[in-house]
Amino acid sequence: MLKELKQISHSIKESNPYWQYGFDVYEKPDGTHGNYYYVHTPGSVMIVPRFDDDTFLLTKQYRYLNRRVSLEFPGGGQLPHLSVEEQAQRELQEESGFSGTLKFLGVFNPCNGVTDELSSVFLATNLQPAPEARPDDSEEFIRLRLSRAELAALIRSNELWDGMTLAAWQMFLANE
Repeated sequence: MLKELKQISHSIKESNPYWQYGFDVYEKPDGTHGNYYYVHTPGSVMIVPRFDDDTFLLTKQYRYLNRRVSLEFPGGGQLPHLSVEEQAQRELQEESGFSGTLKFLGVFNPCNGVTDELSSVFLATNLQPAPEARPDDSEEFIRLRLSRAELAALIRSNELWDGMTLAAWQMFLANE
């Protein structure tokens, strides 16, 4: 049986509205103490926007940490005062320019050795333009409408490399 690791102490080193950088001292399986640095978040949402003709909306945006452009489904950090459904609709409108009917597909952790984040994934259908939608001032997007075959080709060529988008796509496929 796997031993549950015991938290000895906890502190927050830095925080912003979307995450906290935590530091814990914990007890290792052999009884000695170790240090654990991680990101705590209230969660995130990912949305797979599907049009009636079975095409999908993704965004291209520059990702600073990787120093490259990324192709992604709409998504973002969970604000504590919104439900996951409200946050998903907000991100869908901000990043895709559409609103739609949401169907919950599941939850995953994007990197369980680095963060305790849980990302809720939704399928968005019945898409309608949301004229009032605007991205955050720190975001810039190019919107793309792609077929399944185009998505598969981008995954095979490693042009679509965003892990959260890949996980959301797999959850969509598993729920069809």
